[in-house]
Amino acid sequence: MRALAALPEKANVKILTSCPSCLQGLTRFGNDLNNGLLEADYIVVEMANQILGDQWLPQYVAAANNGGIERVLV
Repeated sequence: MRALAALPEKANVKILTSCPSCLQGLTRFGNDLNNGLLEADYIVVEMANQILGDQWLPQYVAAANNGGIERVLV
């Protein structure tokens, strides 16, 4: 996988999915690697991290708590 993606030897490998069962299964393998560099996450979470930045979740929760979920969705 690293060779196909042209990743350095110690770089994290992140597998993205939209399936809750798949994510649960993939996270079981995270500690099986010797270097622990396997990650699994939802595709939409990775997109939010890339587009909105690392602090998107706390900002979303704060906005939802401040004005209700209806304001966040609109």
